[in-house]
Amino acid sequence: MDIDTKRKAGLILLLILLILTIPLAAMIGSKWIGAEVIFQVGKADPSPECNIFWQLRAPRVVAAFLVGAGLSVCGLVFQAIFRNSLASPFTLGVSSGAAFGASLSISMGLSLVVFGIPSNSICAFLGAGATILIVYGLTRIRASFSSATMLLAGVAMSFFFSSLIMLIQYFSDFSHSFQIVHWLMGSLDVVGWTPVLRLLTFVFGGTAVLAFYVHELNLLSIDEELAAGRGVEVARCKKALFFASSLTIGGVVACCGPIGFVGLVVPHVCRLIFGPDHRWLMPCSFLAGGVFLTWCDTAARSVIAPAEFPVGVLTAFLGGPFFIVILLTSPPRNS
Repeated sequence: MDIDTKRKAGLILLLILLILTIPLAAMIGSKWIGAEVIFQVGKADPSPECNIFWQLRAPRVVAAFLVGAGLSVCGLVFQAIFRNSLASPFTLGVSSGAAFGASLSISMGLSLVVFGIPSNSICAFLGAGATILIVYGLTRIRASFSSATMLLAGVAMSFFFSSLIMLIQYFSDFSHSFQIVHWLMGSLDVVGWTPVLRLLTFVFGGTAVLAFYVHELNLLSIDEELAAGRGVEVARCKKALFFASSLTIGGVVACCGPIGFVGLVVPHVCRLIFGPDHRWLMPCSFLAGGVFLTWCDTAARSVIAPAEFPVGVLTAFLGGPFFIVILLTSPPRNS
């Protein structure tokens, strides 16, 4: 069996796993919801369990898949741009900017809702957008749009916004401080399909743009000079990848908070299994990231049911040791 056949088989397996994951994960919870309850939706007076499934569990499962898929694809792109398997969606400080915006909104007690979007999400996205512009501006100060400058600017902004978040927490009262900490842990506690539609826009829109550059990603992941020699406009390509990935991350974090390690672990595992070709690696990472976070969220809301803990805690628990393994086994690379 040749390598392309193995990749096709792996992709088909991931699709089958996705088809099985979505309904099963939605049925699992503090109480199992069977098919006879789910299909009461067409009746005039559906049971409370049917409403719980379609308004709480199903949207949450779809949101978990979209968040995991978006973070995984963006992590894959950053690892290709920086040519480093330790890169993640939060490398450039976008999540810290979003967290600062949400923390500021919580500390000020804002409770506005604009077009169905709560103020926390609006401020988080504005914070993410401001970080994108600042990192881009700092990178443009140099003559070229270099990966090293972009990385350093992102790390600097990440530390800066993290310090501002700690300052906000210090001056907040107990209630606001608790809300900030809970938001920073990351949660997929969505109600209804409106948040899912917002996630769908960011994730599929961003992924469509990134998928357009799969051939360029293959070259950039090897060497920028090689990519330029093959006709790739490196600076323009990296700008498009930077903005598409960062806006996707900003939209995801604004909806559910920073959920770490998905974009680090999943692309790395997929690269080990499917190889470095981004034509295969991107769809596989998309599916695997979504399935991975869906089951993580299912575990987070089921292990101590009827209570639950933030899914970001579980992904950090699983990703932390994996990060150390990558750190110890990856050979050093120059940017």
